[in-house]
Amino acid sequence: MPYRPNIPCKHPGCGKLVAYRQKYCDEHKPLHPETKRSAASRGYTSKWQKESKRYLRDNPLCVMCKANGRFVEATVVDHIVPHRGNQKLFWDKNNWQALCKSCHDKKTGTEDSTLTYQY
Repeated sequence: MPYRPNIPCKHPGCGKLVAYRQKYCDEHKPLHPETKRSAASRGYTSKWQKESKRYLRDNPLCVMCKANGRFVEATVVDHIVPHRGNQKLFWDKNNWQALCKSCHDKKTGTEDSTLTYQY
């Protein structure tokens, strides 16, 4: 039975090949700890669930859709500036915004494709 071919490392600019079902080469794995950690270990605990539900009750509309003249229910509390593990930034309500899933996925996809890495 044939094996699956190796795939390129997903770190921007890296062309090293890694085994199928792995995302990053050994050099770049330490820069992507989010691929190994659960949501709870990244701070998304029951406390976050309560606070985000409260925030969505107070801010029921997607801010990006509203800026474009559409009124869409917000379902996700987004961190405007990605916290990347910084607890102060994580819990700063001035850094939160209500988004619909579509807008959140677009924003997060754009941010994650242009990450700034610290070596």
